[in-house]
Amino acid sequence: MSELPRWEVFKQDGPGKVHQAVGSVHAGDGQHALFTARSVFARRPAAVSLWVARADQIYALTKQELDAGKGLPQGGSGSFHIFGKKTNRRSMVLGDHLGTLDAGSPQDALDAARLQFGDELLVWWIVPDSALVRSVDSAETVESWFAPAKDKTYKQQSSYGVVGQHASAHKKAARGGDHD
Repeated sequence: MSELPRWEVFKQDGPGKVHQAVGSVHAGDGQHALFTARSVFARRPAAVSLWVARADQIYALTKQELDAGKGLPQGGSGSFHIFGKKTNRRSMVLGDHLGTLDAGSPQDALDAARLQFGDELLVWWIVPDSALVRSVDSAETVESWFAPAKDKTYKQQSSYGVVGQHASAHKKAARGGDHD
Protein backbone atom coordinates (compact mmCIF):
# COMPACT_ATOMS: atom_id res chain seq x y z
CA MET A 1 0.00 0.00 0.00
CA SER A 2 1.36 3.43 -0.85
CA GLU A 3 0.89 6.29 1.56
CA LEU A 4 0.33 9.88 0.52
CA PRO A 5 2.93 12.33 1.83
CA ARG A 6 2.13 14.55 4.80
CA TRP A 7 1.76 18.30 4.20
CA GLU A 8 1.90 20.90 6.98
CA VAL A 9 -0.84 23.53 6.81
CA PHE A 10 -0.39 27.23 7.57
CA LYS A 11 -3.58 29.31 7.88
CA GLN A 12 -4.04 33.08 7.96
CA ASP A 13 -7.22 34.04 9.83
CA GLY A 14 -7.55 37.58 8.50
CA PRO A 15 -5.82 40.38 6.61
CA GLY A 16 -2.90 41.68 8.62
CA LYS A 17 -2.67 38.53 10.76
CA VAL A 18 0.23 36.10 10.53
CA HIS A 19 0.03 32.62 9.09
CA GLN A 20 -0.06 29.96 11.78
CA ALA A 21 0.89 26.29 11.62
CA VAL A 22 -2.43 24.57 12.36
CA GLY A 23 -1.90 20.91 11.51
CA SER A 24 -1.28 18.53 8.64
CA VAL A 25 -3.04 16.67 5.85
CA HIS A 26 -2.08 13.76 3.60
CA ALA A 27 -2.21 14.54 -0.11
CA GLY A 28 -0.68 13.54 -3.43
CA ASP A 29 0.50 17.02 -4.43
CA GLY A 30 0.36 20.67 -3.39
CA GLN A 31 -3.00 21.49 -4.96
CA HIS A 32 -4.56 18.37 -3.45
CA ALA A 33 -3.09 19.43 -0.09
CA LEU A 34 -4.60 22.92 -0.42
CA PHE A 35 -8.07 21.55 -1.20
CA THR A 36 -7.87 19.07 1.67
CA ALA A 37 -6.57 21.75 4.05
CA ARG A 38 -9.46 24.02 3.09
CA SER A 39 -11.95 21.27 3.95
CA VAL A 40 -10.27 20.45 7.25
CA PHE A 41 -9.02 23.80 8.57
CA ALA A 42 -11.19 26.47 6.93
CA ARG A 43 -14.65 25.04 7.55
CA ARG A 44 -15.46 27.80 9.98
CA PRO A 45 -15.14 31.51 9.27
CA ALA A 46 -11.80 33.19 9.78
CA ALA A 47 -9.51 32.20 6.94
CA VAL A 48 -8.19 34.30 4.08
CA SER A 49 -5.11 32.34 3.03
CA LEU A 50 -3.63 28.85 3.20
CA TRP A 51 -0.08 27.68 2.65
CA VAL A 52 1.04 24.05 2.57
CA ALA A 53 4.50 22.48 2.49
CA ARG A 54 5.56 18.85 2.47
CA ALA A 55 6.57 17.90 5.99
CA ASP A 56 9.82 16.36 4.77
CA GLN A 57 10.89 19.75 3.35
CA ILE A 58 10.48 21.58 6.68
CA TYR A 59 13.38 21.87 9.10
CA ALA A 60 12.18 21.65 12.71
CA LEU A 61 14.09 21.83 15.96
CA THR A 62 13.01 22.02 19.57
CA LYS A 63 14.71 24.10 22.24
CA GLN A 64 16.03 20.88 23.79
CA GLU A 65 17.58 19.80 20.47
CA LEU A 66 19.23 23.20 20.06
CA ASP A 67 20.53 23.10 23.63
CA ALA A 68 22.02 19.66 22.86
CA GLY A 69 23.89 21.11 19.88
CA LYS A 70 21.77 19.73 17.05
CA GLY A 71 21.87 21.83 13.89
CA LEU A 72 20.48 22.02 10.38
CA PRO A 73 22.05 21.31 6.98
CA GLN A 74 24.44 23.71 5.30
CA GLY A 75 23.90 24.64 1.65
CA GLY A 76 20.72 25.34 -0.25
CA SER A 77 20.51 29.12 -0.19
CA GLY A 78 17.22 30.95 -0.62
CA SER A 79 14.35 32.57 1.24
CA PHE A 80 13.17 30.84 4.39
CA HIS A 81 9.95 31.38 6.32
CA ILE A 82 10.51 31.26 10.06
CA PHE A 83 7.82 29.84 12.34
CA GLY A 84 8.10 29.54 16.09
CA LYS A 85 6.14 28.48 19.15
CA LYS A 86 6.72 30.66 22.21
CA THR A 87 4.46 28.94 24.75
CA ASN A 88 2.16 25.96 25.09
CA ARG A 89 -0.80 28.22 25.91
CA ARG A 90 -2.55 27.93 22.54
CA SER A 91 -2.13 24.23 21.98
CA MET A 92 -4.12 24.23 18.72
CA VAL A 93 -1.54 26.49 17.05
CA LEU A 94 1.77 24.81 16.35
CA GLY A 95 3.64 28.02 15.56
CA ASP A 96 3.35 31.59 14.29
CA HIS A 97 5.01 33.03 11.19
CA LEU A 98 7.71 35.30 12.55
CA GLY A 99 9.17 36.51 9.27
CA THR A 100 11.07 35.65 6.12
CA LEU A 101 14.85 35.66 5.84
CA ASP A 102 17.26 35.22 2.94
CA ALA A 103 20.11 32.92 3.92
CA GLY A 104 22.81 30.68 2.50
CA SER A 105 21.42 27.55 4.19
CA PRO A 106 18.73 26.37 6.59
CA GLN A 107 21.32 26.61 9.41
CA ASP A 108 22.19 30.19 8.44
CA ALA A 109 18.46 31.02 8.44
CA LEU A 110 18.08 29.50 11.91
CA ASP A 111 21.10 31.40 13.25
CA ALA A 112 19.77 34.69 11.87
CA ALA A 113 16.28 33.94 13.19
CA ARG A 114 17.59 33.25 16.70
CA LEU A 115 19.37 36.60 16.67
CA GLN A 116 16.37 38.47 15.29
CA PHE A 117 13.49 36.79 17.13
CA GLY A 118 15.11 35.65 20.36
CA ASP A 119 16.44 32.36 21.55
CA GLU A 120 13.71 31.20 23.92
CA LEU A 121 11.24 29.61 21.50
CA LEU A 122 10.08 26.08 22.26
CA VAL A 123 10.04 25.03 18.59
CA TRP A 124 11.57 26.47 15.42
CA TRP A 125 10.33 25.64 11.91
CA ILE A 126 12.43 26.76 8.94
CA VAL A 127 10.39 26.47 5.73
CA PRO A 128 12.06 27.08 2.36
CA ASP A 129 9.95 29.47 0.29
CA SER A 130 10.36 27.08 -2.64
CA ALA A 131 8.56 24.36 -0.62
CA LEU A 132 5.36 26.38 -0.14
CA VAL A 133 2.22 26.00 -2.23
CA ARG A 134 -0.17 28.89 -1.60
CA SER A 135 -3.82 29.69 -2.18
CA VAL A 136 -4.15 32.52 -4.69
CA ASP A 137 -3.98 35.90 -2.95
CA SER A 138 -6.98 37.66 -4.49
CA ALA A 139 -10.38 38.91 -3.35
CA GLU A 140 -12.04 36.46 -5.75
CA THR A 141 -10.21 33.49 -4.22
CA VAL A 142 -10.99 34.59 -0.68
CA GLU A 143 -14.67 34.89 -1.65
CA SER A 144 -14.89 31.52 -3.41
CA TRP A 145 -12.64 29.52 -1.09
CA PHE A 146 -13.34 30.89 2.36
CA ALA A 147 -16.58 32.94 2.40
CA PRO A 148 -18.96 29.95 2.05
CA ALA A 149 -18.06 28.86 5.60
CA LYS A 150 -19.67 32.05 6.93
CA ASP A 151 -23.11 30.89 5.78
CA LYS A 152 -22.89 27.38 7.21
CA THR A 153 -24.16 26.55 10.66
CA TYR A 154 -21.95 24.20 12.61
CA LYS A 155 -23.13 22.61 15.81
CA GLN A 156 -21.38 20.80 18.58
CA GLN A 157 -21.91 17.05 18.67
CA SER A 158 -24.06 17.42 21.80
CA SER A 159 -26.61 19.46 19.80
CA TYR A 160 -27.72 16.38 17.90
CA GLY A 161 -30.20 13.92 19.33
CA VAL A 162 -29.14 10.41 20.26
CA VAL A 163 -30.63 7.51 18.34
CA GLY A 164 -31.71 4.83 20.80
CA GLN A 165 -30.63 4.83 24.40
CA HIS A 166 -27.64 6.48 25.96
CA ALA A 167 -24.76 4.12 26.80
CA SER A 168 -25.38 4.66 30.53
CA ALA A 169 -28.81 3.01 30.17
CA HIS A 170 -27.18 -0.12 28.76
CA LYS A 171 -24.70 -0.23 31.63
CA LYS A 172 -27.52 0.17 34.15
CA ALA A 173 -29.44 -2.71 32.55
CA ALA A 174 -26.35 -4.93 32.64
CA ARG A 175 -26.06 -4.30 36.39
CA GLY A 176 -29.68 -5.37 36.86
CA GLY A 177 -31.17 -1.88 37.18
CA ASP A 178 -34.40 -0.84 35.55
CA HIS A 179 -34.43 0.64 32.06
CA ASP A 180 -36.98 2.31 29.79
